[in-house]
Formats: sequence, structure tokens, C-alpha cells
Amino acid sequence: MNKSISKKINPSKSWPNQLLSSLSEHGIYFIEIPDTEYHLFQAEGVILNLINLENPHAPQDLITLQAHYANKGIKLIHLWEDVWLSKSTQVIARLKSILGVNRKIHGRQTKIEKLTKPLAESFLNSNHLQGYVSSRYKLGLFFKTELVAVATFSALRKMNHTEHYKSAELIRFAVQAGYSVSGGLSKLISSFRESHQPNDLMTYADRDWSAGEAYLTLGFECKNFLEPQFFILNEDYQRQLDKADSQNSTLQVFNTGSIKYILKF
Repeated sequence: MNKSISKKINPSKSWPNQLLSSLSEHGIYFIEIPDTEYHLFQAEGVILNLINLENPHAPQDLITLQAHYANKGIKLIHLWEDVWLSKSTQVIARLKSILGVNRKIHGRQTKIEKLTKPLAESFLNSNHLQGYVSSRYKLGLFFKTELVAVATFSALRKMNHTEHYKSAELIRFAVQAGYSVSGGLSKLISSFRESHQPNDLMTYADRDWSAGEAYLTLGFECKNFLEPQFFILNEDYQRQLDKADSQNSTLQVFNTGSIKYILKF
């Protein structure tokens, strides 16, 4: 499955210890689950599957593993070595949010403002595992004077199946590290809907990290599952979609795909 590793990339045997040590500094302790072919660690109903750059697994192996624990009511997260090495701050923040150890504020305590591209880009690069990508509309939630959440949206797109039907995409949503904003995403979506009046809003959940539970709570419907994607890493552990004609790949990694959700208005 994996391509040969360049001398520029050196898998770290100590990265799980680095992760567990960083989590313990925030009062989060994961315990290893022994006697499995995976590197599994559990805490408070959440299991981390730590995946080394060199591993024997295929995407379906990881999807099956996740489904096995989901059937038991346990959330399993696939955390790759390269994601930890390139996005450790964001990983810790995401895990703290999932485990409910952040400072909690309510969306009604915040106010919505339109954001400039530089501000939205800086915030998402700091607080979203996949960073900033191009978007038409950028909205932020401010708690007092602090930007605590950002959502970005596409332009409205005409859909051929119904006359005058327009759809938009929720492209990114992220919360400032250390915070959980109850009702924050709902407030941002409601503001976007009021301003632009789409007939529906679609978005995607990264299956490595989420089954889209938050979207289901907001009334989104699961539409379909997208296939796993394969990536190559550069020397800074940044992922780029793998292409057959790539001449400078160092290592091939993959995800477990994504889930498409749609919220109809």
C-alpha cells in the first residue's frame, strides 16, 4: 500500500508518547487497549487509533474497525502520524473539544460579524485540521472582542432538478482552541440562511474524525459516503492529493473518506 519513504521523511517511533504526554498536560489520560493489531487507546468513551506512516492497513480495514466500535456506541478516531506531526496544536484542541474539557460559552453570548479573508484564513489555519480553503462568505462569532468561531460558505449554486432552486456549501467551521460554543454553528448557519436564502446547505464530515453527529443534531440528513482519498506527503508532512503522474512522492497515506450531509430549508 505505502510507497517507499524518502530520506527527507523519518517516521517517529516516539510520536504516540508525545501525543499522550501532551494530552496528560491537559488532564486527559488515554489507556492502551492491548492485544490488537492496531494501536488503540481509550478514554471516556472515545478510542484513538494511532496510525504510523508505515503500516499494513487498507482504507476498508479502518472503516470496518470504526464501524465495529460504532455498533458498541463508542467513537473511534483515526489519527495519523503525519497529522500529529504537522498539526499537533489543532489535534489537541479537537480532542479537548470532543472530550468536553474546554471553556464553554453559549452562542447567545456572541455576536456575528462578516470577516475579511486574511482574518478568516489566519483563524482557520490555526484552528482547523485542514486549514483554510477558498470561500465566498466568511462569518465569525465574537465573544466580547475575541473571535471564537468561524464558518465559511460557498456562493449559491443553481440546481437543475428544480426551477429557482439554489444550494450552498458549508465549507469550514472551527472554534478557537480552548473554547466550546454551544449553539455557535446553528447561529452562523441561521445568519447565512437569512442573508442569502439558499434552499439547502450541504457539507462534509471527515470520517477519520467524525460521523457527523453535530450535523445530525442540527437537522442535516446523511446523503452518501465518499470514497477514501490517497495523498502524498512533502517533507513538512503536508498532504497533497496523489496523482498517477506524481514524480516526487515520498509516502502515500489515505483517509477513510467523508460523509455528505444536506440541510433543507
